Amino acid sequence: MTRREFITLLGGAAAAWPLAARAQQAAMPVVGFVNARSAQDAARYTAAFRKGLNETGYVEGQNVTVEYHWLEGQYDRLPSLIAQLVRHGVAVIATPAFTAGAQAAKAATTTIPIVFGATEDPVKLGLVASLARPGGNLTGINWLGGELAAKRLELLRQLMPAASRVAVLVNPAFSTLTEITLRDVEAAARAMGLQIQVLNADTSREIDAAFEIIGREQPDALIVGPGPFFNSRRVQMVQLAARYAVPAIHTTRLEAEAGGLMSYGPSLTEAYRQVGAYTGRILKGAKPEDLPVVQSSKFELINASTARMLGLTVPDKLLAAADEVIE
Repeated sequence: MTRREFITLLGGAAAAWPLAARAQQAAMPVVGFVNARSAQDAARYTAAFRKGLNETGYVEGQNVTVEYHWLEGQYDRLPSLIAQLVRHGVAVIATPAFTAGAQAAKAATTTIPIVFGATEDPVKLGLVASLARPGGNLTGINWLGGELAAKRLELLRQLMPAASRVAVLVNPAFSTLTEITLRDVEAAARAMGLQIQVLNADTSREIDAAFEIIGREQPDALIVGPGPFFNSRRVQMVQLAARYAVPAIHTTRLEAEAGGLMSYGPSLTEAYRQVGAYTGRILKGAKPEDLPVVQSSKFELINASTARMLGLTVPDKLLAAADEVIE
């Protein structure tokens, strides 16, 4: 073989390698991952989603491709994004902790499997026929994000039995979550003889304005409603709650870890892992209609340091019931 022939052969092999790599990547199933948050804010949850995939034998970049789409609160992009995923024929659409994403995906396709994380009852939402046998092309996890507001009020009452007026901060942009939250809180408040003051915010500036009202009118406590926007502004809200000395209960452990007084809600990490595991099972051939919707487990988290700062004594019964206490 001449030197020219060797160089020609080597050059041809080098050109073939990326082509082969691209062909291998193209042969991998593609999962369209759609989320309302930013990539940075959801980093720990994305890791949990990958863990669920790994548990079923799928490793990103080796035998599955995941296309991540972060809306960062820009919900007007959702319909076109879902339509794009359907046109590209992805193997699965995964919408963990994003009810609106599941609804948009359901409206766009009856054939591509969809694995959701729903914050409300997926049967009432029309996502599935039943929890045990979903039917159709959707399944996932119900993590009850919007259905625990009454319990949060009850926990505040246990912590502050003399409370008579409680503020509720909700995001009107999340109309379904807000409706469920206010419905449950108002019913529970009537039963407890409490007054409820509703405050709205869907921007950082409006959060500041809501806490100025809290500082001026001094309710006994605050319930912060669910939603990724409030989660993303947790440091701002925890600092404002400390500034105005208002005891507040939140929806996820992120707020308690950031210094918030209490949280009560589902484990989002577990919800994302479950969505990843169901995605992997579907890639292996399982049908969504045969995978029952999983009900998430709940937990409560108390920040004892914040309680002391507010001059509150946490009852032993409440401490014993908490899954975790931050000292």
